[in-house]
Amino acid sequence: MSDNDRHAAAPAASSAASSAAALPAAESTALRLGLVGCGVMGRGIAQIAAQAGIQVVLHDGRPGGAAEARELLAQTFATLQAKGKLTADQATSATGRLTVAAGLPDLAGCDVVVEAIVESLDAKRALFAELEALVSPQCVLATNTSSLSVTAIAAGLKHPQRVAGWHFFNPVPLMKIVEVIDGLLTDRAVGDFLLALGRRVGHTAVRAQDTPGFIVNHAGRGYGTEALRILAEGVAPFHQLDRILRDTAGFRLGPFELLDLTGLDVSHPVMESIYHQYFEEPRFRPQPLTRQMLAAGTLGRKTGRGFYRYDAGKQELFDEPPAPTDRAAKVWVSRERPEAREAVVELLQRLGARIDGNERPDDDSLCLVTPLGEDTTTCVAREQLDARRTLAIETLMDTSRRRVLMTNPLTTQLWREAAHGLLASDGVPVSVIRDSAGLVTQRVLATIINIACEIAQQRIAAPADIDRAVTLGLGYPLGPLAWGDQLGPMTVLALLKNLQAQTGDPRYRPSSWLQRRALLGASLLSDEE
Repeated sequence: MSDNDRHAAAPAASSAASSAAALPAAESTALRLGLVGCGVMGRGIAQIAAQAGIQVVLHDGRPGGAAEARELLAQTFATLQAKGKLTADQATSATGRLTVAAGLPDLAGCDVVVEAIVESLDAKRALFAELEALVSPQCVLATNTSSLSVTAIAAGLKHPQRVAGWHFFNPVPLMKIVEVIDGLLTDRAVGDFLLALGRRVGHTAVRAQDTPGFIVNHAGRGYGTEALRILAEGVAPFHQLDRILRDTAGFRLGPFELLDLTGLDVSHPVMESIYHQYFEEPRFRPQPLTRQMLAAGTLGRKTGRGFYRYDAGKQELFDEPPAPTDRAAKVWVSRERPEAREAVVELLQRLGARIDGNERPDDDSLCLVTPLGEDTTTCVAREQLDARRTLAIETLMDTSRRRVLMTNPLTTQLWREAAHGLLASDGVPVSVIRDSAGLVTQRVLATIINIACEIAQQRIAAPADIDRAVTLGLGYPLGPLAWGDQLGPMTVLALLKNLQAQTGDPRYRPSSWLQRRALLGASLLSDEE
């Protein structure tokens, strides 16, 4: 699919006020960038622009705010010099490129004006209406909004085609990703200019169509919301879920650590906003717990308490439960998924267990099943096993750092401890969770991959850009589409279908993008159609 195909559904924007010929060159040494809003985000954008050789004009609605921002940036450049990251000449030059506007009219000569003011649609529209009367017809107007519609911000302007999103992430100098968002009427050349400008300031620039959450905040819905759903089902405590997702999937932070770091005053409104903007799409459904925590003021690190408690900024620690001393001597492993069985048998043999190779388990064998998107109970019922001595084991993910066992409502304490003791006998920690469709990591990854497939299906962004944005913006160990390819599109499809059948919840319905590629054996990163 070409870029022209991707934009074919959108009305052609007029280029009267901003054409490829009229726009300034992003690499021009004479480029002037106006920055309105000198808070943390605004200062970050000003910093990378000044370091890239761009003249920056600072303006802030708060009296003295722009001058204060310039002083803080000068200190930042001095600190970078002291650390050896800038030379003395570079620090001095970067500071010299920052000027303070006496008022908005001082931005009249800018080639691009970026707003980073409060997240209010009315405030942004009023600002751009005022700017439109001041700047030249060739000046690009860019918004750093993270949650508002670029199309809505541009609505009512005489030249909405020159407005686009230029969305950075905090902290701007370290988060090397910027989303360029085309509104419904944005001139193609405006997005091209901002992509080039994003690269000039040292960031990876990806392009998206105007949609709630753009790429990163949209794709990020799967991690936290699915983990919250699992927590709401009582499958495991929050700290245990964090451990499982860090150790088996390689996330740097567990979902609840991440929610605490971001703060629920930021995260929960985004969850609700995207859910409602997508007209209650089940894939994005939040959970009541975070609204309750928001009302209680337990926002995370910033308040000293969220999911975790914090003492002087240090997160409380939960001890790993000691492994039981009991060990199952003989184990029967389900044959329903041959590859999974082979991996489990190999692991058990390394741990010194005797394998029960009979078609039906002996009366004294621990029984292990290997569900994909199902719960232990379903496997027990289908294979007519003794529920008291049957547990499920996670086989889809890495087992070298943590193993996950799942009970069923009738699993006895004796067999649970025998399984736990055996699987932990080489020192690898084991998490034992309650019965749940899809265990933990299966569910979370399937949700993440499915949402990314739907972003590609809706032509919001190209598959490669989706993965680049997510890995840089969210720090995932793999892009969601690459992850889907690694697990196997057909495996992910089966997982989602089983989750939907088990729960009856439409949140797990597979994306058509995923289904077609799985059935054809194609890569999820393929952009052909």
